[in-house]
Amino acid sequence: MLNLLFLIGWSEAALCSAAPPPKRIISLAPAMTEIIFSLGLGQRVVGVTNVCDRPDEARNKTKIGGMANPSLEAIVSLKPDIVVMTSDGNPKAIAERLRKLGIRTHVFTSRRLTEIPAGIRELGQALGARPAADRLAENIEKSIRDVSMSHRGKSSSTNAGVGRKAIFVIWPSPLIVAGPGTILDDAMKMSGLNNIAADGKVAYPRFSLEAVIERQPDLILIGKGHADMKALSKEFLKKLGMLEAVRKGRICFMDDALYRPGPRIPAGMEELGRCGRLP
Repeated sequence: MLNLLFLIGWSEAALCSAAPPPKRIISLAPAMTEIIFSLGLGQRVVGVTNVCDRPDEARNKTKIGGMANPSLEAIVSLKPDIVVMTSDGNPKAIAERLRKLGIRTHVFTSRRLTEIPAGIRELGQALGARPAADRLAENIEKSIRDVSMSHRGKSSSTNAGVGRKAIFVIWPSPLIVAGPGTILDDAMKMSGLNNIAADGKVAYPRFSLEAVIERQPDLILIGKGHADMKALSKEFLKKLGMLEAVRKGRICFMDDALYRPGPRIPAGMEELGRCGRLP
């Protein structure tokens, strides 16, 4: 009987000691900010980075610096209950310093397309918004499943765009492209495209124009790394004028939805699918 009472008391103490849902949240990454707002927690956000631009409401939040160099002084002054960050963009040292200051952190570690739903669920749990996180995760899972199923078992003769060689340009000069182990590479494969940089040694390798010409991509995808990527890419595309992809206009300037592991992933997959079907 005494053992039973002890167990009951311990269980009640554990429940009482569980951390309450954070009411003051700081986000150190644009993707995290988008997720937090999509979970209906925008009113709890008290600080974001200079590059957190979505949704529009995020632009009105207090700025605490950049992703790589946020101001610890600014973070502390906002008295956050939790600081949300990502392993793909925020230095590990920042998380360590915040913990030493007694500030709770949550690090989003998902770096592959299929890992995003689990990462969102974990974040939702940390923020006390698991039901909303489950709904968002399920929406992304459905998008991934639908894209995968639509191309499974199909060949280029039965499905336009499938089997095409493609390159995803992150920056035109110097030429940096999406390589292996990235969400972009995952999305291209699921969409039936063959990434010509899939054999790169790093996630975002530098490529030479000669390598692009040699590998003859059928489709050139250009991500939104700047307000006017069309102007920045003009000279780059001119130098590739002999490629069929350029001559036939199979060049697609994309939004940044697939750059961020968050709620706009389904939109990014749809956009990639449209680009893959360019005639």
